Amino acid sequence: MSRIELTPEQQAESDRIFAALQQACQQDLRALADLLASKADTDLFGATEFQARDRVLPIAAKALETALAGRKKGGTTAPAGPAPAAARRRNSSGGRARRSSAPWGRCG
Repeated sequence: MSRIELTPEQQAESDRIFAALQQACQQDLRALADLLASKADTDLFGATEFQARDRVLPIAAKALETALAGRKKGGTTAPAGPAPAAARRRNSSGGRARRSSAPWGRCG
C-alpha cells in the first residue's frame, strides 16, 4: 500500500494521530502479535483470520476516536435561538359533537 501525499498541515495531523495511536494501541498490537506468534503456518488462515480481525477492530475504533478528538468541533459558538412556535392544531370536528357511525355506538 502506497502512502498518500499530504500537505504540511495534514502531515502534522498524521504525526499527531500516529503518536497517539502508538500509545493507545500498544496492548492491542501486542495481543495481535501474540496470537500470530502462537499459530503454526498451517493455522494462520481460517479461524485465526477471524481472531485477528477481532483484535484489529478495536484499533480501528481507537484510530477514528483519536482523529476526531484532535479536530475542532464543527458547531456554532452562538447560543441557539428560540424555536418557532408551532401552528395551533385545528379540531377535526370543528368544535361540534359528532355521532359515531359505528353500529356498536348506537343505542337501541
